[in-house]
Formats: sequence, structure tokens, C-alpha cells
Amino acid sequence: MGNKVSSGHPASSTPRTSVQRLRNRPHAQVLIIGGGINGVGTFRDLALQGVDVALVERGDFCQGASGASSHMIHGGIRYLENGEFRLVRESVVERNRLLRIAPHYVKPLQTTIPIFSTFSGILAAPLRFLTHKQGTPTERGAFLIKLGLSMYDFFSRDGGSVPRHQFHGRKRALAELPRLHPGIKYAATYFDASVHNPERLTLDVLQDGEKAGEAGGNGARASNYLTVVSTAAAAGAQSGSVRLRDELTGEVFDFSADVVVNTTGAWVDLTNQAMGAASAFMGGTKGSHIVLDHPELLEACGGREIFFEHTDGRIVLIYPMGDRVLVGTTDVDADMAEDAVCTDAEIDYFFDLIGHVFPDVAVHRGQIVYTFSGVRPLPRHDATQPGFVSRDYRIERRAGGQGRGEGGGGDVVLSLVGGKWTTFRALAEHLSNDVLAELGLPRKVSTAKLAIGGGAGFPDTEDGVQRWIKDHMGAGRDAARTAGLLTRYGTRAVDVMAYLDAGADQLLHSTHELSVRELEFMAQNEQLGHLIDVLVRRTSLAFRGLVTGELLNEVAEILSGPLGWDAAARTAEIDHAQEVLQRFHGVQVHSLVA
Repeated sequence: MGNKVSSGHPASSTPRTSVQRLRNRPHAQVLIIGGGINGVGTFRDLALQGVDVALVERGDFCQGASGASSHMIHGGIRYLENGEFRLVRESVVERNRLLRIAPHYVKPLQTTIPIFSTFSGILAAPLRFLTHKQGTPTERGAFLIKLGLSMYDFFSRDGGSVPRHQFHGRKRALAELPRLHPGIKYAATYFDASVHNPERLTLDVLQDGEKAGEAGGNGARASNYLTVVSTAAAAGAQSGSVRLRDELTGEVFDFSADVVVNTTGAWVDLTNQAMGAASAFMGGTKGSHIVLDHPELLEACGGREIFFEHTDGRIVLIYPMGDRVLVGTTDVDADMAEDAVCTDAEIDYFFDLIGHVFPDVAVHRGQIVYTFSGVRPLPRHDATQPGFVSRDYRIERRAGGQGRGEGGGGDVVLSLVGGKWTTFRALAEHLSNDVLAELGLPRKVSTAKLAIGGGAGFPDTEDGVQRWIKDHMGAGRDAARTAGLLTRYGTRAVDVMAYLDAGADQLLHSTHELSVRELEFMAQNEQLGHLIDVLVRRTSLAFRGLVTGELLNEVAEILSGPLGWDAAARTAEIDHAQEVLQRFHGVQVHSLVA
């Protein structure tokens, strides 16, 4: 779940297959509410166990916090300071696993920490550890960072697939990264991982679950743009059901389940309220980022993430993603009544932090091509400062009643509080085990070594990638286009290519990264609800600042057929995309006359 903008016009009056599958079988053993990575991961895990599971999401999959992350798969070195040793260990283990089971999207990320002092922070660190309060900002010096990285390496020692950290003095550090602040004393370098396509990885996990449901005959089914509006019992229908509204057509119908799993992130309490139960579990914080088209800053990073402590004690980052640079992140208490958007004050903060480590690299607002914000699904934290709120998760259980349905949304409601990208697989396994216990069913399959989607058979070397590209060129598809498909879909690109080759196809005029038949493939196979889904979540075109008026019109025209948009709906979709881009991402796009 996440920020929401109504298009003001039904996207289509055509019944959606995903919705029809839910309406045709309006009961499941388990209903998952929330299509972020944790909900989708749990959906996949349960489907693999043969459970009859359904998932609904009020927006698009990975639209909320899951799509607004720092794009890092990391062990959370700074969580050591919070004493969250269990979480750090689980995180580094899961980081190493994701590098193996999702190599198409999760890549090693070399990270450098610029350090400006030797012993600073030694006295303040125990106080932060004990009280979880920052106090007066005190810089973490080389001694503390060395200690932290040594502990980090220790947690990574089993099954590790990344090198241990290195420590260098000023001369060596500036030789490797000459644009760093000349006042640094040391630089520490270690490896974590990044996920450049979190939205597509989420979709891969979802499709794994759907395929497992088809193969096992349990009918695992999922749909986006379905909102839980109330308990059906409150609306006078059969008890034990929730009432769902299709946000694209306005249809309303009831759905029941024995166990309901609430994975709506920062909206968990609001979702519970919609189901007739009060809770006060959540206290999310907002994190914003900007994306820069800045070749000079890109070169200054030297291909590495720069991960460091800003002057206010906040841990921040700068790192290259393709030909763009991502800068983040803030950590402020979120007002759930307001949209999460990147503010001018946050942009000023980002420019200031860039100047802290790259003082001779000038940045200005004209170089920003995209901004994004999300609300972290953190637990309620009262007086604890946002940076010290636990990033670990817990599962809250509520029994619904003496018999099925008497509690409004099912016999049992499990609410997920917390959770982070890196640990989604382990979290999903934990949550699934709790669900299986409720149902009295055994676990059949472990996902620890199970490749995710297009990660199966993905080449493990750059030479292997080049051979794969060469072997799959054809039908007018050159190396660049083939490489683009491999990047977007992993080895599932083979299925996409088969679809592309089954009919006459042509690249778009507005971008050579998409073709007519690829858009039709997305419409048929990836639950597109709105034009904006293609720009923000099925591709990285918006993220890289490549959306133009011509692109909006061309993509809307092509999707009109498979999605059943008439002229009015097509115009509404273009308007909707423009509004989302401007309001939530700081992108102004003037469309042509549709």
C-alpha cells in the first residue's frame, strides 16, 4: 500500500482476470492484504506449501515502501549500534542468499565510508547503545567504524560471498577516490548488495507464487487495485468476510478466509480498523531520495556507494545506479494523513550532504530527474528517535472469535509490524510458519535455496552474460535490445522473446527500450492497471528521467487495446500519469494532444 492518486475515471470497464479468479472462488484458507515485498514473499511461500492463498493490494504491487527504498540489500551495519544483533546476522545471511537466488536483480555493491577522525564517538557510542537517543551529534571515528566492520565481517563469515572489509589511510583513499573531501583521515571499504529493480523483483516473487498455485492445483491468486473497505458483516453480508472494492471498475464483492494476514506496512493499523479491529502497532518514518543526472558526481563515486555519517549523525548514502546517482535518505516521523513526498528542505539536506564528502562537486535542482518518498513500516516508538527505532519485525496475532467468521475478517488475523527488504525471504518463511501452525499444516518446501523467477539459470559471470545475449539475438533483435530484456526480466526474458517473435513487432518511436508487443505482453501477464505502472514499476523510465510527452501518448495508445481504454479513459490515464509524476516524483511532463 502507498500513496494514492485517483485517476478520476475508471481505467477500464472490462472485468479483470485477476479479479474474476477471486470472485469465482470467494474463499481461501489465507487472505494476505498488502502487495509489498513482505506480503508477496509470504504469498509465494504459502503457495509453495500447497496452501489455498489469495492476495489483494489496494494500489499496484510494490507501490508503497517496498518501491521507495534505498535499493540496498544490506546487513545493516548501523543496526549493531542499536544492539540488533539477531537482525544483523539474519540480514547478512539473507543478503548472501539473495545474491545467489536472485542474481538477475541483486548485485554486489562496493561501499566506501569516508572517515574524518580517529577516536571520536567512543564515549557517546555506549550511551546511544543503551538509550537509543542521539544526543548531541558526535562523529563516529575510525576506531568505532573499524570495530563495527570487524563485527560485521564476523556475522558474514558463514556462507559469505563478499570480501571482507579494507581500511586505508588518507593518501590511498584519495588516490582511489580523488574527489573525496581532502580533510578525510581514512576510508573503509566493504561489500553489501543492491537491488536496482525492486519492483520487478517483487513481481517475480509474485509470479513464482502464482505458478506454484497453478502447478499444485491450490489456485493461489492475487490482484492489485483491490481495497479492503470494511468487513462484509458490517455491510450486512455473511460474517467472516471482508468487502473488497475494485479500484479500476468500482465493483464491490465479498471474500472470506480462515486466516487473514495484514502486511500493509505503515498502514497496518488503518487496515485493521477497516476490518473492525483497533490496533496501535505502527509508527512509521518517512524516507526520501533524489535521483540525479550528474556525470561529474557519477564519476566521483568511482562505481562505489559512498555511505557515511552526515553532520547531524544521520547515516546517508550516495551511489551510482547505471548512469544516474541516487542520494538519500531522510528519517523523520511520518504523518499518515499526508502524502509522503520529498520536500524542498530534504533536497537542501541532500545537497548539503553531497558537499560534505565531495566539496568541489556542485549540484543544483536542474540535475534532479526523479524524487521519491516512502513510509517505513516501523513499530510505534513514542519518545525513541526515528534513527534508533528497531528495524526488526514482529507478528501480532488477534483471534477473531469462537467460530469461523465471528471476528469480522476470519478466525485469526496476523499483523506484520516492521520488516525490511533484505530479510523478506526469511520474514515470509517465519510468517508462513505461523500461518501453517494456525491451519495445522506442515511445511513442504524451503525457499532458502530456491531461485526466484528470472534468477534461475542466470549467467554468473560477465562473459556468461555476453554469451547469453549473443545466443538470444534474432528476429531483428540486436545486442542492446536483448541485453535490455535480460536486465528487465532475467532469464524469464526467454518467454518474453517467444511472445515478441510470435507476431509483427516494432520498437516505440519515443524509446527504443520498449516495443509494441512487449507492452502487450505486460498488459496480458503483469496486471497493468494504469499507464503509470509501466513508467514507474514495470520499467525504470521514470526513475531515470526519461518520460516525455511523446512516450505518455504512445504507450497509452498501445495499451488502449489490451486494457480496453476508450478515448476518454486514455486521456484520463495520461492526466493521471502526469499528476503522479509531478505530485510524488517532482517530474513535470507536458503531454501532446492525445
